[in-house]
Amino acid sequence: MTGKIRAGVTGWPVTQSRSPLVHGYWLKKYGIDGSYEKIPVSPEDAEAFYGSLATSGLKGCNVTIPHKETAAAACNILDQAAKKMGAANTLWLDDENRLCGANTDGLGFLGNLDQMAPGWDDKRDCAIVLGAGGAARAIVWALSSRNFTEVHIFNRTVEKANEIADQFGSAVYAHSWDKLGTFLGKTDLLINTTSLGMAGKAALEIDLGDLPKEALVTDIVYVPLMTDLLKQAAARGNRTVDGVGMLLHQAVPGFEKWFGVRPEVDDDLRRLVLDDLEKNA
Repeated sequence: MTGKIRAGVTGWPVTQSRSPLVHGYWLKKYGIDGSYEKIPVSPEDAEAFYGSLATSGLKGCNVTIPHKETAAAACNILDQAAKKMGAANTLWLDDENRLCGANTDGLGFLGNLDQMAPGWDDKRDCAIVLGAGGAARAIVWALSSRNFTEVHIFNRTVEKANEIADQFGSAVYAHSWDKLGTFLGKTDLLINTTSLGMAGKAALEIDLGDLPKEALVTDIVYVPLMTDLLKQAAARGNRTVDGVGMLLHQAVPGFEKWFGVRPEVDDDLRRLVLDDLEKNA
């Protein structure tokens, strides 16, 4: 591909995506002649769009809801995470013009914790995951890749938690929400993957009284940045990590595939995104 390299974020809708802000920052920082656009793709057009990406003029794209499964199905090659989840959020064309797909949500989760809480996985006996959606699945994959001894998923609909547990094997367990108190006292890591606590959503009502003081607490919600869960955890002395870093780190592999530079998630990028979130709150 010659000339300006084009990439973008695809989904329905894409108006609220911060991805152009992130990739635009990196394009400018590294002096790359490229562009990153918002590309709305309606559900009825999704299969044809991803199936013909090789002739679109794009080097690749990010994929957001509701097209991650459709995008994965269109790929010739999938990475391990995308295969496991049946969903891809990052697509690129390789040197042979084959459509490749990855799911970088789990890598984004790990990158955020590695940067903001170094050594967080030194003790990995027990992790608790709240929720059983697509983000939870990616995070369970990530925890399994770091060899956590036990991962416990809690969800109001236990059948959805069971689906993930069945997929990831004997170290992953599914529970109904009301059993959370039984396990909270032995966890090393508590992760909220639900929308509870997000601006405009119901509160995440949880009592952290039994949580060990050494446990790390993280929330993939980043609006508000400091959720009630993180405030409660910080007030009792637990380490906390907010969710905005996951958004930034999951973008790294795609930028590298499209533009040939592995970008850094630095303080200036974080501040740029936080300022935008504050401005549009």
